[in-house]
Amino acid sequence: MAGRKLQKILVANRGEIALRVMRTCREMGIKTVGVYSDADRSALHVRAAYQAVRLGPAPSSESYLRGDLIIQAALDTGADAIHPGFGFLSENSGFTRTCEEAGLVFIGPSGDAMEAMGDKIEARKRMIAAGVPVVPGTAEPAADDDVLIAEAEKIGYPVMIKASAGGGGKGIRIVRDAEQLLAGAKRARSEAQSAFGDGTVYLEKYLEEPRHIEVQVFGDTHGNCVHIGERECSIQRRHQKVVEERPSPLLDDALREEMGQAAVRAAQAIDYVNAGTLEFLVDKHKNFYMLEMNTRLQVEHPITELTSDIDLVRWQIMVAQGEPLPMTQDEIVHRGHAIECRLYAEDADHGFLPATGRVRRLELPGGPGVRVDTGLYEGMEVGLFYDPMLAKISVHAADRDAAIRRMARALTETTVTGVTTNLPFLRRVLASEAFRSGTYDTSTVESDPEQFAPRTSERRQKDVAFLAATMAHLLRRRRGFAARGAAPTSGGETAAPPAGSRWVDAFRPGANG
Repeated sequence: MAGRKLQKILVANRGEIALRVMRTCREMGIKTVGVYSDADRSALHVRAAYQAVRLGPAPSSESYLRGDLIIQAALDTGADAIHPGFGFLSENSGFTRTCEEAGLVFIGPSGDAMEAMGDKIEARKRMIAAGVPVVPGTAEPAADDDVLIAEAEKIGYPVMIKASAGGGGKGIRIVRDAEQLLAGAKRARSEAQSAFGDGTVYLEKYLEEPRHIEVQVFGDTHGNCVHIGERECSIQRRHQKVVEERPSPLLDDALREEMGQAAVRAAQAIDYVNAGTLEFLVDKHKNFYMLEMNTRLQVEHPITELTSDIDLVRWQIMVAQGEPLPMTQDEIVHRGHAIECRLYAEDADHGFLPATGRVRRLELPGGPGVRVDTGLYEGMEVGLFYDPMLAKISVHAADRDAAIRRMARALTETTVTGVTTNLPFLRRVLASEAFRSGTYDTSTVESDPEQFAPRTSERRQKDVAFLAATMAHLLRRRRGFAARGAAPTSGGETAAPPAGSRWVDAFRPGANG
């Protein structure tokens, strides 16, 4: 099917990334098919799609992870391609191959490329052979505890125990001495087995004060491969990214180009096609080492798009159609500075515990240089079934200082009530000396918690806001009024966006075809 123009694409995802893909499809004149679980029946991505198909109950194992149901939905609706977004089945090589067997184009890399980089131990071997620097560590999985002990002594403490499969910060333990090694390995194996069905672990040298910097790469079926700059992802908590920026304040032009070329070599070593990201650690001496490759579109891709003026989803579709990359390496130019903040449904002041609730009031930022990717709407029920990320707020400005000021302004314009979010924490990150000076690393949030702790005035404002919300709720109940835009139906289900909303007007059936 390569080389044929795609007419209809099923987006095998939900929320903001499903909407993101559908927007580009609409601009390209391509019809879209949305899929949804029972929990997402009223979701915005369902209303944005030309057609929508129910998959099953709320748990992802019964809906968004059911590749058989997704492929059947694509065949039933006449779709000729599937875009996986990120998460769920986006890096499942078996699903990729099943799509191809069903005569569907998978908008992403091949199953072989996924498997080459999905097993981190095998990926290390390939990268070493391609001349890409990797973090010192074991070349084989740790078969038993004796091997683990011997290899840790050889590498030297501290070491990091890592799951061979999976990602997202799961199956990782930092061990600083021999006494912690076996207990850490047991926990890492157990977590990896539970999360990925594979308890295999290996060892890497733990780098002190590292920076987490990734490079966006893109390959096509004509042998072309380019990098589209780096993204700094070092503001993290528990190995989960929170704030990203592009370009990195750490790199100079020479090191930036060196890392970009290393990322291209890594992609070429596995004949990589479509969008991918090479993740690196950079130590305090500016030595860089490849960690892994994410064989999909990244959550933080908007900041690359803002500085390069490239629609990465459009490129994904073009490459899937068999077209060559529309630009050469020399033609790719970045301008200005971009920052992205991830808005999560979690209580950052109480251990980042996940939060649930119904969105009562929603105000999102706008104005010059501001982009918001979200699937939120007033009345939406936020549960525990899926990832807690509610929105991505991104800004673009002429330089880093201007971008920081723009993001600070955007965060002050943001309001979400009814569910606890990390919005106050994001504001504190932007105001912190570590972020403003650009001297942070991956451990900054956890090693210096006081810098990001709520101030007394902030706690007082939170208490007042809680009391005001409680009183308003009691008054509404007393008067028989429902919260604006969040009234439940008689069956207790979340009220859908009103029929005359901009979402229905913009994405009504047939509007994008």
